[in-house]
Amino acid sequence: MDEEAVSRYIVDGFPGVETTVAFGYTFYFYGEGRKYPFATLAGEDNEFDKVSRLDRPGVYRLNIGVGRETYRRLLGPQPMAPGDSGTVDTGHDFSVLDQIIPHPVYAPQSWISVLCPSEGLFESSVKPLLEEAYNMAVVRNSRAVEE
Repeated sequence: MDEEAVSRYIVDGFPGVETTVAFGYTFYFYGEGRKYPFATLAGEDNEFDKVSRLDRPGVYRLNIGVGRETYRRLLGPQPMAPGDSGTVDTGHDFSVLDQIIPHPVYAPQSWISVLCPSEGLFESSVKPLLEEAYNMAVVRNSRAVEE
């Protein structure tokens, strides 16, 4: 799947999603204030993150903020915060395509990534993860509105 198709799925597939583009990323939010995205799309390397090698033609990274238990079920315990390298130490190749991997920076906060998901992986695994992240954002937003 290409980056545009993934973005279209997120925006069209979930009610109330808004986007912001900054630093080579598209941020997907639900609710007022746009405080915490539930997903992001990175289409290029930036000064903070070159480990995914997004400078390759057509390569992009979808990042999804999932629940703690989902992260652990998929990838094991969350790693420690990034060290001096700026990247978490998980032993994963953060440039591998079509595979669910920890986010190279935000894995300690239960963020996962996938570079250029195939249609098969998108259908079987990524869609449910996006749905979980979106539902978490809806709940988070409803709590904020109640406060």
